[in-house]
Amino acid sequence: MKLVTYLKDDHDQLAILINGMLYDTDALHPDLPVSMAMFLNYWEDVFPLASAAEKQIKAGQLGSIVGTPYPSVELLAPVPHPTSCRDGYAFRQHVAAARRNRKVDMIPEFDQYPIFYFTNHNSIQGPGDIVCMPDHFEKLDFELEAAIVISKPGRNIKAAEADEYIGGLMIMNDMSARRLQMEEMLLNLGPAKGKDFSTVIGPMLVTLDELSSQEIPSKQGHVGKSWNLSMKCWVNGKQVSEGNVGDMDWTFAEIIERCSYGVNLYPGDVIGSGTVGTGCFLELNGTGKLNDPHYTEQWLQPGDVVEMEIDGLGKLTNTIVKDESDFSILKLKK
Repeated sequence: MKLVTYLKDDHDQLAILINGMLYDTDALHPDLPVSMAMFLNYWEDVFPLASAAEKQIKAGQLGSIVGTPYPSVELLAPVPHPTSCRDGYAFRQHVAAARRNRKVDMIPEFDQYPIFYFTNHNSIQGPGDIVCMPDHFEKLDFELEAAIVISKPGRNIKAAEADEYIGGLMIMNDMSARRLQMEEMLLNLGPAKGKDFSTVIGPMLVTLDELSSQEIPSKQGHVGKSWNLSMKCWVNGKQVSEGNVGDMDWTFAEIIERCSYGVNLYPGDVIGSGTVGTGCFLELNGTGKLNDPHYTEQWLQPGDVVEMEIDGLGKLTNTIVKDESDFSILKLKK
C-alpha cells in the first residue's frame, strides 16, 4: 500500500495512491482515519480495512468513489508530524569513504553496534521548497537515505521481532549545513544546528507487504529484513549519487533494537538509515579532492533542484530557496 498525505482544505489529508489516483481514506471506509498520525496509532485495526478497500478499488468494486489525480495535489510529508526523528549510520561504504577522505582509519566500533542521533522532528517536511538561512549555504549538502516509521508501541524490542514494528519505508533527505555541523562538533556535541533546519521525507510511505518481492537476506552476521531497492539522486538534472537500500550493513531491525533499549518507541517515530555510499557532497567532494588536488567542490546553491528516487518508493523533489533574512549566527562567534 502506498500512503500519501496531501493538503486539502487547509488540513492534512491521508490517502491511498492507486494507479496514479489518490483515494481519501475516510471516503473509503468510515472507520479509516483522516490523518497519518491516527492511522499509525491504530495501525493493527485500520490497516486491514485500508488493505481491503485498496483491493476493492483495484477490482473496480468501488466505482462510486472518486479519486484525485496524484500530480494535482500539494504533497506534504507522508508522516507530517512525527513523534520523534532519529537518524542512523548504517552504510559502511559511506563511513569508510568519509574516513578515508580525511586520511583516518576506519573506526572499528562501526561493526560492533549501530548508532543514531536525534534530529528536529518539528522540521520534518515533504516535497517542495527548502528555505535556508545564510549560514546554511556555508557548504549546504543533501544526504540520500531511506527511512522507516514505527507503527506500534514497544520497548526493549529485539531485532528478531523488530520488523513487526515498521509501518513502511520512504525516502529521506537529511539536509546538512556542513560548516555549522563541523564547527559545533569540534566541541564533541551534535550534530545540532547543522541539521535541525530541515529533514525531508516522502513522497509516500510504502508498506512492507508492497516490497515483499524485493526482500533479500541481510548481510552476514546481521538480523532483519533487507530490500534490493536502487537509490539515486540528481541535482539540477545531473545524477550525482547511486546506491542500494540492500547495501545497509546494520538493518532497520537492529537499529530499532538499539533505539528501544530502555526507551519507549511510539507510533509516528521516524528512523533514517543514514547516508548511502556516494550519497552526499561531503563524501563526493572528499573523494574528488583525494583523487585530484584541483578538484572543485560542489555544494547546494539557491535555486538548485534536488531529486531523489528509490525503487518502489517514488521520487522526492525539493528546491533550495534562500530566506529573505540576512541574519547570521556565524557572525556572532566571539
